[in-house]
Amino acid sequence: MPVGELQDVFDGVQAQVPEGLADHLRTVALVDHHVHGTFTEAVDRATFEFSINEGSNDPVPTWMTQFDSPLGLSIRRWCAPLLGLPPRADGEVYWKRRCEFGPDELATTMLPAAGVSRWIVDTGFKGDRITPHRRLAELAGGQSSEIVRLERLAEDLLVDGGTAAEDFPDAMRSALARAAVDPVVVGTKTIVAYRTGFDIDWSRPTDADVVTRARELTARPGPPRIDDPILIAFGVHEAAAHQLPIQVHVGFGDRDLDLHRSDPLLLLPLLRTMPPVPVLLLHCYPFHRQAGYLAQAFDHVNFDVGLAINYLGARSTGLVAEALDTAPFAKQLYSSDAFGPPELHVLGSVLWRRAMGLVLGEWVRTGDCTEADAIRIVDMIGMTNAQRVYGL
Repeated sequence: MPVGELQDVFDGVQAQVPEGLADHLRTVALVDHHVHGTFTEAVDRATFEFSINEGSNDPVPTWMTQFDSPLGLSIRRWCAPLLGLPPRADGEVYWKRRCEFGPDELATTMLPAAGVSRWIVDTGFKGDRITPHRRLAELAGGQSSEIVRLERLAEDLLVDGGTAAEDFPDAMRSALARAAVDPVVVGTKTIVAYRTGFDIDWSRPTDADVVTRARELTARPGPPRIDDPILIAFGVHEAAAHQLPIQVHVGFGDRDLDLHRSDPLLLLPLLRTMPPVPVLLLHCYPFHRQAGYLAQAFDHVNFDVGLAINYLGARSTGLVAEALDTAPFAKQLYSSDAFGPPELHVLGSVLWRRAMGLVLGEWVRTGDCTEADAIRIVDMIGMTNAQRVYGL
């Protein structure tokens, strides 16, 4: 079946972006430093619409559609041409056309348009429904690396009594030691924002305290769920001790987290005392200015505004501009945090490229930086910062 091509990312705004900067942004090969796989099976309309709505855990009501959202408008504008439809095709037309593609065909049609050379993949959530990192890279035509989710690693060690509570500290250390020398693994991630919030005691716990809490956790009915502050702090400190970069989900997410407890300023007690391994604050909206302050204040802190870029759609230009307010450009990274529909992998890239062109283009036009400066900033945030932080 015939498919189309991606629109020029500067369609409608060519006059606002200097030609050299625009050409560079169209072609620069990005490193997506936090992303998930695409769906491995075809999904129905309800699952698709649920997957393009970050906040709610409920099915989309029958009286609305996620096509009527900033993200939905962006899908219709930028992804419709990839399926051989005109830009801004009607949502019903888009869905009908999309159903003509299998999951792998959708992925191979869309993913290359993201222009990503390396995908750094977190496979710790619903991994049975999405492509593993190597498969994502194969479908996209790039390379991949893996992020180990700390809570998932601890839960796997404790599941079904596989590791006794008394042995858990050493088992966790051994698992992290193996990860530290695995060439595929480039870092770790904590979802403490979802499990406890950031306002916990971040002191490094003793093994005795860890064993006590592990024993209490495994005594509960059902699969173990790491939601104890001591066990979470233990995992983070051990990852740092093994010199593994640590990603931290910050801010915008679904309603399972208490948003007010995921302000990254609550991490100050940890950041002031932990070994200075790279800390990557993910997403950060609406706390991106706090993240920018932390990136300026601590040499080992970096951040991105991925995820929110997709959900803000056309308004993401303002978010990208605010992310550039205070932080050194060497402390920001690009990510999409795409999960499931390959539309999200494409849009993260398209909207970021467009926003960077508009923001930096204005700086060039007003004489606040040269075009060469702007291109260097694009390269830092789009790829070289990630290469440095993760040792790629």
